[in-house]
Amino acid sequence: MKQKQYPTDVLIDSCVEDVKSRYQTEERLVKFSVSILDFCHDFPQIHIAEYFADQLSRASVSASLNYGEAQAAESTKDFIHKMKISLKELRETLICLKIINRSKYFSQIKDGQIIQKEAEELVAIFVASMRTIHAKQNKTSK
Repeated sequence: MKQKQYPTDVLIDSCVEDVKSRYQTEERLVKFSVSILDFCHDFPQIHIAEYFADQLSRASVSASLNYGEAQAAESTKDFIHKMKISLKELRETLICLKIINRSKYFSQIKDGQIIQKEAEELVAIFVASMRTIHAKQNKTSK
């Protein structure tokens, strides 16, 4: 009986690309969190700024940390849960940035629009990832 040959080079290439993609996403999230912390440091010394600095830093860092946890998930269900938390935290960060960028109290802060654009792109990446995950689940459950 002849053994079936599997194209291992395709499988290896696929695995390598997957690892590269995960690393790039992780790095992008870390850079995003750091840029949020730097951004918050420039906030004016008023009460509302303290509130938004706390919200922004917690949400953006939580997105990064939960993504890291998702990479070490113990099951598919755990992975999906952590990815959903990351997406939720990114959306919270995005809404905070929209409010800040429209508020007169933060009008002197630079880079708000650039950081907001990155938040929008990260949300889009996570939404696409969740759609892919759900599509794969639906495909295997049929």
